[in-house]
Order: sequence, then structure tokens, then C-alpha cells
Amino acid sequence: MYPTSTEPGTNAAAAAPVRRRPKDRKAQIARASAEAFSAQGYHAVSMETIAAKVGISAAALYRHYSGKYDLFRGAVLALSQLLVDCTELDQPDGVDPAVTLDRLIEALIDTTLDNRESGGLYRWHARYLRAEDQSILTDQLKLVNRRIQAPLTAIRPSLLVSQRWTLSAGVLSVIGSVVDHGARLPDNEIRALLAGAASAVLAAELPEPGEVFPRPASWRIFAEDAGVYEALLHASMVLFKDRGYSETSMAQIASAAGIPVSGIYRYFSGKCEILATGLRRAADRISGQLSPILGALTEPRQALNVLIDAYVTTSFANPELAAVYYTERVNLTPADQMLLRNVQRSTIDSWVRLLTAARPSLTPMQARFLVHAAMALVVDLGRMVDYRDESGYVQTCVRKLMEVTLFGSPEDPEPRPPRARARRRSSNPSRAARR
Repeated sequence: MYPTSTEPGTNAAAAAPVRRRPKDRKAQIARASAEAFSAQGYHAVSMETIAAKVGISAAALYRHYSGKYDLFRGAVLALSQLLVDCTELDQPDGVDPAVTLDRLIEALIDTTLDNRESGGLYRWHARYLRAEDQSILTDQLKLVNRRIQAPLTAIRPSLLVSQRWTLSAGVLSVIGSVVDHGARLPDNEIRALLAGAASAVLAAELPEPGEVFPRPASWRIFAEDAGVYEALLHASMVLFKDRGYSETSMAQIASAAGIPVSGIYRYFSGKCEILATGLRRAADRISGQLSPILGALTEPRQALNVLIDAYVTTSFANPELAAVYYTERVNLTPADQMLLRNVQRSTIDSWVRLLTAARPSLTPMQARFLVHAAMALVVDLGRMVDYRDESGYVQTCVRKLMEVTLFGSPEDPEPRPPRARARRRSSNPSRAARR
């Protein structure tokens, strides 16, 4: 400790410790802002919030960034740049493409785990980027996809362009799914699970484009033509998806539903109640699909395949569901957030029980990671095509990739055992410090 007094004759001011700005201050700010925006969304975070997390004043924060958008932009693009950097492999010509693919998967998994607390930022909140910054993000992610596709093309030269993009996007989705939930396992187990699922996705045999595929019956959870109450829910969920909860006004909801603003208050006390009602309705409908399936089928793999069909068709018929759930649930009251989590947890638990029955070698927690990875595929591949799928081709591909994610490929049905290897230096200094 520093002395609280000085000896006679010394200069007290000269003896006082000099506070120096940490050399990694800007990196600390970037990490804190990424985690805050990821957890709370763009609109709920202020410069003061981030300054408090770093332990500085808001005025000091403005020395590094011009404002909140500047912070947000930097955080999103820095995360996606990490994916670009980790996939820039330095290796000589003639390397086995299968080895290259393994190295790419390994690097992507490590980078995602290093940034698990903030990775949801670019997955779910990047829509708040301005057009020119959206373009930068798109180019970054295209580059990562092409780096995955290069060795994949050498291994599977007969793949069509659309199939290569589906598979590389599927790999990124499976790996990125870990930022969407809080399930915990040792990192080496997570790596083994995700590496096995990513390899199964890359080996999947996709159907030929242009074919028409039968789809299970689907329905709109929010029907705009079933009365004012339903029209309000439908209009609100669409607007929340397209504009964001904070950017959607009651006047816009009323206009979309074709009623005066005052008419909304006959049904809902405010915007928060509309959001809560819509998300509860969606969660209840999806979880309600379980009962008839579980009651009619006793073979777990068959039951899971039926659930996959229902989940995919319902998600494509209601594209606003996942987007609103992942981006806007932070705007619910704590009680509504807890209720929604409990409904979702119950649904996941049912899938996990079926998967562990179908694959007894999996622990329940391992199965939980795979269930989340499979469900992420629906959202990510659906967004890639904006949920347009008249022929049913995309949904058929998604169902196939969900199946191999859950059950493994026929050649490699079980997760890879963890490999003993030197750990790549973390791209997140705060995580490295904790180890």
C-alpha cells in the first residue's frame, strides 16, 4: 500500500501515486459495450451504462468514441472481424482440404467461445447498423463463408453454389448457437459437440434445387383477419421485427391494424403488454405441438423427426417469432421474462429427453447444446432467404441439417472425443485473464 503520510521534509504531492490510464482502455470499452449491447439491446444501453461498466466517466468515454452509435458500430464490426481474422489460415499449398476444414471449424469455435457473452450482438442487433456499415458486415461474413467453402468444394466438387452456401451458413449457425443460451459445459466438451455437429452439417447430402417437396401443414399464430385483437397482435409483431420495439409507436401499430390509437387501449394497457402477450402466445402454441406428438409416438427418433417438421414449418410461417424473441424480450417485465424462459425451457427439456432416449451416449446437457444448435439452423437459414420458400426446398434442407445436427452423420454418429492440444491464445483478454 502507498503511505498515507510522508516523512518530514518530503513533498506530499510528489509522493502521491500517479494514476495512469490502462494501455488497453479502448479494448476494455469495446468489450464492455459489446457485452452490454448484446445483453440489453441497442436502445436500452446508454453511454453512462458503458462508462460505469468500465469504471470511467461518460465524459472520458467521449474521448474515445463520438457517441453511442460509434460505440455500437465498433463493437459489432469488431466481433465479425474476429471471425475474419481467425479464418485467415497461414498454411502451405497442398494441405489436405479436410485438415483445413478442421482447422477452420476449430478456430471458429474457439473465437465464439472466447466471445460468448457478446456474440449475440452481431447475430441479433446488427439491424441497427446504418446501410454503409451493414454492407461492411455483410462483406465480412461473406468472406468467412467463402473460406469455409474453399476446402469444402475441393472435398465435394459436385456441390452446387446454393448448396455450398447452405452448408457454410449451417456451420456458422451451429457454432454461433452457443451465444443464444446459457447452458454450461467444460469448454473441451462444447468444442467436441460443436465440431461433431459442424462436420455432420458439412457432410450432409442436400436435395437438388428446383424440386417441390411436401410440407406438413402450418398456420399463422397471429392472424390479421380474425378480429381486432388478433390484428393488433399481428401488426405489432411484424412491426417489432421490422423496426424494433423501441422504434415502434402505438400510432404505427394502430395504423397497421386499421383502428384509431385509442382503440388499442380497449385490449391492451400498453406496448409492453402487447409484446408480452404476443411472445407468450407464440411460446404456448409451439410448446402445444409437443403433446399430440408425444402422445401418439413412442419411438424417440421418430417423434423428434415429427417435431422437427412442425418446428420448421411453423417458424417459416411465422418469421417474426424468433427475431422478436431474441431481440425484444429484454423489454419485458422481469416476471414476463421468467414466464417466457420457463415455457421455452419446458419445450427444450422435452426435446432433450427424446434426444437422450435416441442417443443414450449423450448426457442431458450435451443434448441441450445440440437441440439449441438445431433450432438455430431454422432461424439463420430462414433469415438467409428471408423465409421465402415457395417450393419447400429450403425447409427440406433445414430439416435435413437439423437431423444431422441432432443425430450425427451416419459415418460419425457420436460427438468427437476432446483432443489434447495447445490452446490457441484467446482473442478476449478478459477471458484469458480468468483462466
